[in-house]
Amino acid sequence: MVPTRLLTASALTITLGGLAACSAPSASAPAEEYYDCREVYEPIRGQLLDRHGEPLVATRAHYTLTLPKLATFDTVAFNQLMGWPEGALQARVFAARLPAIPPPRRPDPVPDSLGVITPDTTKPKPAPPRVQRWPIELTLTQPEAASLRHHIQEWPGLTLRRRRERTYLTQAAAPVLGYQPANAAPFLYLAQKLERGRYYRLRNPGIEGYYNALLTGHRGAYHPRTDGHGRVHGSWAADTIYQAGQDLHLSIDAKLQAYAERLLGERRGYIVALEPSTGEILACVSAPSYDPAVLTAPGSNAARLALLRDDENRPLLNRPAVQASPPGSVFKLVNAAVALQLGAITNNTSFPCDQSLINCVHQHPQARNLTLALKYSCNPYFYQTLRAVVEPRPDSAATLADTVAARHTHLGEWRRYVRSFGLDTLLGVDIAREQPGFLPTPAYYDKARRTKNWNFKSVYSLSIGQGEINLTGLQMANVQAIIANRGWYITPHFVKAIGRSGKPLPRFLEKHHTLVDSANIAALVPGMVAAMQRGGTAELASLADVGITVAGKTGTVQNDEGDDHATFAGFAPATKPKIVVAVYIENAGFGGLSAAPCAALVMEKYLKGHVALKRKKWENWLRCGNLASQRH
Repeated sequence: MVPTRLLTASALTITLGGLAACSAPSASAPAEEYYDCREVYEPIRGQLLDRHGEPLVATRAHYTLTLPKLATFDTVAFNQLMGWPEGALQARVFAARLPAIPPPRRPDPVPDSLGVITPDTTKPKPAPPRVQRWPIELTLTQPEAASLRHHIQEWPGLTLRRRRERTYLTQAAAPVLGYQPANAAPFLYLAQKLERGRYYRLRNPGIEGYYNALLTGHRGAYHPRTDGHGRVHGSWAADTIYQAGQDLHLSIDAKLQAYAERLLGERRGYIVALEPSTGEILACVSAPSYDPAVLTAPGSNAARLALLRDDENRPLLNRPAVQASPPGSVFKLVNAAVALQLGAITNNTSFPCDQSLINCVHQHPQARNLTLALKYSCNPYFYQTLRAVVEPRPDSAATLADTVAARHTHLGEWRRYVRSFGLDTLLGVDIAREQPGFLPTPAYYDKARRTKNWNFKSVYSLSIGQGEINLTGLQMANVQAIIANRGWYITPHFVKAIGRSGKPLPRFLEKHHTLVDSANIAALVPGMVAAMQRGGTAELASLADVGITVAGKTGTVQNDEGDDHATFAGFAPATKPKIVVAVYIENAGFGGLSAAPCAALVMEKYLKGHVALKRKKWENWLRCGNLASQRH
C-alpha cells in the first residue's frame, strides 16, 4: 500500500553540459517515503566552425575583476603584479567608466549684426556626462586571472569571477558571424538611443541570431519521484526534453575571408566568393569592417559609439546583403542571355559602335559578334541589344497596331526572364536583413515618366546596368554562379552542415533553374574569357601565368557625387568553375583597374593557396587606390 504522506526533497542542480543527479536520500531513509527531485541539463551553446573545422566562435571561460571604489589603492604594485605597463589599470578603469550616452551638445552661439555674442541664459546648461558608477568590472585574460588568484588575499575588496561567455576566436567576418541576441543588449540600447531609425536598419545578428535556436539547444528538466532506496516511481511534474546545442560548420574559409578583408582595408565596398556547384559562401566581406567582439564585449562602449557615429563609412552596414546598387556593365551578361533566349540577337549579331546612341568610354575594334562585344564591353552594342528586345518587332502584325502595348509587353517579358536569375526577390540566404534589389516594371515607368507613351530612350540605361536597376552583392555573385553552372543555382548559404548531420537546411540542397536555356548561358563564357585576355577590359587581372583561365566581366558604375564605382564578377577555372567572385569598390573608377585585380587575387589565393610574387605588390596598391599607373 502506497503511503499518503509524501516527503519532498527538492534538488535543483543546473550544470553546463552534464546531467546532474539530484540529491539522493540517505541509506537510512525509510523506503515508504517519497522524494520529489529535479534534474536539469543545461546545454552548452554550439560552436561556429569554418569549412576546415577551425573554431570561429565558441563558449569559453572568461574572467572579470570587480573593483570597488577604494580610498587607497596601490596602482603601481597592482600593475607590476599583473605584468601591465605603468598607468594601464587607470586607463582600463577610465575606458570602462566612459559614458554610454553622451550629453546633447548645445549649439554654438551666433554673433549679432555687430559681431557681439550674447550668452544664452534662457536654456539650462546641459547636464554633465553620467559616468559608470562604482564598482567597475574589468575583463582579464586567463594568465592574468591566474596571477591574481594567487595574491587575491593581499587585495581586500577585489572580486575575481570566472564565468562562461561567448568568445570570438577571429577578428574577421563580423557581419557574417553576428552576435548572440541576448548578449547584444548594450549595443542595441545604445543604437536605439542615438537614432531609432538607424537601430532598425543596422540590427544584424548574423549567423548567431539566424540559427540561435539550434545553437542554444533546449534545456531538459526531469522530475523523478524516488523512494528511500532510490527507486523511481514515475514523475511528479512534466518533463522537458533536452536538446544539445548544435555546432554549425560554416562554408566560410577563414583564411580566405581574412585575406579578402585585408585587400579592401578601409575602402568601402564588398567581396563575395562562393562555390557555384553548392552555393556555399567562401568569403563575404563588407568593408570597412570591425572586430565582431566589440558589439558584445563588456567595457566597449567607446568602440561601439565610434561604429555607430561613423556615418561616412557605415561599418555596421552588411553591404553584400543589404546594399543594393546598380551593377554596371556586369549586367550586360544577363541582358545578352535574355536577348539570345528571346531571339532578339544571335551569337554572330554585329552592331556598330554608334557613339550617337550612348558613349563608349574607351576605344576598341569593331564588335563583330557577341564574344567581342563582351570582351570590349561596348556600350552601343548592348544599347542596341536591349532595344531589339524592348522595341516592337516587325515580324508581328499585332505590335505594329499598338506599339505602346507591345513595348510594355516586351519590357515585362524581359523582366520575367531577368527575375529568374534570382533578382528583384529575396534569395533566402541564411542571414538577416537581406534585401531584394529592384527591377523596374512597365507600370513603374508609366508613373515615373507620367505617360504610357515612353520609348526605349526612357529606359536605355538598363542596357548597361545603370539607372533604376539595383542588385546586392549576393545577387551579383549568384548571377555568376548561374553562368558557371550553365543555367542553375543553389541558394547561397553560410552553413554547410548542422551538428553531425553533415547537411545544411533542406532548402540549400535544391537546384533553381533560370528561364534561359543552358546553350544561351554557355554562349556568354567565350566573351568573358576574352575579357581577361590581351585587349580585353580585364586583361590586367589575367591568371594565365599560373595556369588558371578566368571568365569575368568588368563594370564601372557612374556616380554623380564623386569618382565612379568599380565592379567585377567572374569565376575560375572557366571550364570547371570552383569559385565565383563578385567585387564592388566605391569610388575606385574603372573596374578593370581595381575590382578585377582584387577578384583575381582572391581566386588565386583560394585555388593555389598563395599569390604569385609578381602580384604581391597588388595587395598594397589595392588598399590605396587602383592599378592605373601599372596598366601599361
